[in-house]
Amino acid sequence: MIDMAEARPLARAPNSPVRKAPRPSRSIAPQVIDIGVQVTVVAVIAGIWEFGARFGALNPFLLPPLSVVLERLWEDILAGTALVDVGLTLYRALVGFVIAAIIGIPAGILMARSAVVRWFLDPLVSIGFPMPKIAFLPIFVLWFDIYDTSKIIMVAFSCFFPIVSATYAGTAGLDKWPIWSARSFGAKERELLWEVYLPMAMPQIITGLQVALPVGMITTIVTEMLMGGRGVGGAMIMAGRFADSVGVFSGIVQIIILGFLVVKSVELLRRRILAWHPETRR
Repeated sequence: MIDMAEARPLARAPNSPVRKAPRPSRSIAPQVIDIGVQVTVVAVIAGIWEFGARFGALNPFLLPPLSVVLERLWEDILAGTALVDVGLTLYRALVGFVIAAIIGIPAGILMARSAVVRWFLDPLVSIGFPMPKIAFLPIFVLWFDIYDTSKIIMVAFSCFFPIVSATYAGTAGLDKWPIWSARSFGAKERELLWEVYLPMAMPQIITGLQVALPVGMITTIVTEMLMGGRGVGGAMIMAGRFADSVGVFSGIVQIIILGFLVVKSVELLRRRILAWHPETRR
């Protein structure tokens, strides 16, 4: 028979410490850390720029203070000139990029699925990919005009090669088992294209688009600098001709802001399109 005195729990000693249940540690999300580090780096660079130019460590003509550059940018925004230049640059870059995507994605898929198309396009892509595309700008000016058409075609030509290469690599490197399984269930070629090939190759295709869009932005700025006229690149060259360093750096700030917004927008679009993909769950 069990003694009730032994069954009762032992009384706690008067001087023994009370052990509290450990509290769950609150870890900071990696995204918050990344944003904090990026903001800190940008703030440090901006501070060095501002105070270095203000207190004589840097030549204020060659590198004007950041506050003066931002003041000029704000004045141009209020006057409407900055909005017009940014709008024209963005229009040329996006139209050329879309044209390249419309042509490059089907071409890459056809290269992966058709030996005849691959024999025809593979040498052209292999030669054109490493070639400096801006060398064709005089030809496009002769063939078309000195206004938007030649600039847009130059952008499309530059964006085509990374898009078609990424699409071909993503389609040709697909796992064969899902394709064989779909064919065994009677899937036709059109169904294979829309339900197997494109979804499985979509991450690689979007990666090619993410590479091509900054290339298109760079090409747009360079063509505007070389050909003049309205646009961020043309405004920077015009400011440089009149030794307006503040205007030049105002254009650089516009390019930084525009590039940041475009890249982040594409990243957000990638997460939306690939919401089903395992990479979005990391």
